[in-house]
Amino acid sequence: MPQMPSVTLPVFLLAIGIHAAPTPAATPPKSDTPADYAYALPLRISGNQGVVGLRMPQAVYLNAKTAGLDDLRVFDVRGVAQPHALYRPPTELRTQRDSLPASIFPIRGNGYSASGNTLIDVDIQTRPDGSVKSVQARTGNDRGKAQGNDAAVLGGLILDFGVAAKGSENNPLRIEALRFSVPKEQTSYSAEVWLETSNDLKRWETIGAAELNWLSNDSAQTLASDRLEFSPQSFRYARLTWRRGEPVIFPAIQAETVNRQSSEPARETLWIKPVAGNQAGDLVYPAGIALPVEQIGLKLSEPNIVYPMTLGYYAERPSRQAGKTSEWVFQPKTQATFYQITQNGQTRRSGALNIGLGHQQEWVIRPQNAAATARPELGLSWQPATLVFLAGGTPPYTLNFGRSEATPASQALSQVAPGFSPSELNQLEQAQAGELQTGPANVSADSAASQAGFSARQRTFILWGVLLLGVAILAGMAWRLIRQMNAGSGKEK
Repeated sequence: MPQMPSVTLPVFLLAIGIHAAPTPAATPPKSDTPADYAYALPLRISGNQGVVGLRMPQAVYLNAKTAGLDDLRVFDVRGVAQPHALYRPPTELRTQRDSLPASIFPIRGNGYSASGNTLIDVDIQTRPDGSVKSVQARTGNDRGKAQGNDAAVLGGLILDFGVAAKGSENNPLRIEALRFSVPKEQTSYSAEVWLETSNDLKRWETIGAAELNWLSNDSAQTLASDRLEFSPQSFRYARLTWRRGEPVIFPAIQAETVNRQSSEPARETLWIKPVAGNQAGDLVYPAGIALPVEQIGLKLSEPNIVYPMTLGYYAERPSRQAGKTSEWVFQPKTQATFYQITQNGQTRRSGALNIGLGHQQEWVIRPQNAAATARPELGLSWQPATLVFLAGGTPPYTLNFGRSEATPASQALSQVAPGFSPSELNQLEQAQAGELQTGPANVSADSAASQAGFSARQRTFILWGVLLLGVAILAGMAWRLIRQMNAGSGKEK
């Protein structure tokens, strides 16, 4: 009986083929020179300051390859990296104090004395702009028609601080005290006054009381306690009543105002036109992974449109379908309704939407109305960081970026500008960036994904070749075995 041939040869060849497939070589130490980065910006400085700042240009955010700007380097002319830090100026709270004069309207009426009887009702007439025109008290049985106004008793004061007391919609003005001017004819005075406030002259709220005292001598020197303090409030109208002492009409009453405004660095906005997405109806907006997007806006071209939408991005995940290793799915981040409507000759537009900090290579808008045909532009807004670097080495300097596998090089601010106060950091000399330049790395710098894909395809081709070779060898061995078996059968006959 013929000897069975060995079938281990294909397995041996397959093992050889697998080991022959290219494998990643031992990674040598990576260089870190200007030539390793795809882009560069020349930096111009005076050379008189040791620490210099640079408000991050838009070109950096659009071309950097890492979300945290890890691929930023500041090189001197010899290619030596200079220490740098990324600094985001904190929000400053500025406090501005001012004064606001009041229009004073006495409340006079019969039927009560100056000892401080509570007013039952007050008739107040206003103009169309809300300013007070006249005031008339109604007390006891007197319904406001006092006989002889000069003889009517002074019971209180209505104060109108005008439209300016409202401030703006986003930043209302707050009043923290009232200051009273001393009447010249009264050398001494002592009283207790109560303060009520209102924004509509209908609902009043008591917010404070104060002892007012002043004493003048023969030398026209006055010792006065003439302020009524309270926690900062927003109001336009006030009412003063006396609980003790004689009511007087003060020559002037000033509201001491406080206006606190937050000062944020100016935002930049990039407007992007859409392209078709992976799914029907989706609009894709190519951005940059380094953009620290905080707000979005939509620029609608239609004159009258309401556009509800979902903002998100595509994320890769393992595929649930046979034959596919991965798939891209839509991940929502936020929902909003944008609009542009013309009414009575005026156009109303939706404002920017805060979305929190987000880094995406592409943003995706999915209309909530499946029949929507609008293709709005997407505005991405962010606050540029400030690059703070030490101007050491040999100038001139370049800012290099555009390297996906770069390791972080940013240092703590205390290691670049030790001891610098926020005020000093805000007053740093600002470097001037030149035109964007492309480096040698930009020509041959395939992304890590494309390189990995090429290596995977190369290994696949080699493995398929080895498998086909093994099949051919097995077929030849089978054919040879069949011939031997047929020959042996013929001899036995």
